[in-house]
Amino acid sequence: MDLDIEIDGWPRDHDWADLAEAAMEAVEAVEPALANERLSASLLFTVDEEVQVLNREWRTKDKPTNVLSFPMLPRAELLAMRAQGGPEMLGDIALAFETCAREAGEKGIALKDHAAHLVVHGLLHLAGHDHEAGDSEAEAMEALEIKALARMGIADPYGDRDSTADSTGTV
Repeated sequence: MDLDIEIDGWPRDHDWADLAEAAMEAVEAVEPALANERLSASLLFTVDEEVQVLNREWRTKDKPTNVLSFPMLPRAELLAMRAQGGPEMLGDIALAFETCAREAGEKGIALKDHAAHLVVHGLLHLAGHDHEAGDSEAEAMEALEIKALARMGIADPYGDRDSTADSTGTV
């Protein structure tokens, strides 16, 4: 998969693009449907204000959230996609800095680890996984997240059964 990354409003103390690429590689390893070279997705590291505008416009929720995912390819089409052919846009993801930083602080974890989790979470949403579709789908999605993050050396974010994933948005 090709990931087009834009960073606006996030601190320059970390290479967010490298983190996003590592998260993409980890999620491709646990969700093989995403490993198709024809796929592309965009990832925007931005601020709460921008995510709030997107959340209001696309989800009618007038508040920021940590991550928004905008899938453009139904899961059935993703799973049926052959390796040969033209490029296919999987979708877009946006992460909100202030919300992500606040949540990381509340959890006592590094911002980079929380951001990696949210990138993985967003990519899985683009692949058609949806934790809001029921308990079994939520558990399956969480298991994929845990496996991908473990590949990155990041601890299980659900160890304390927090509600991080519950605040995310998918359009």
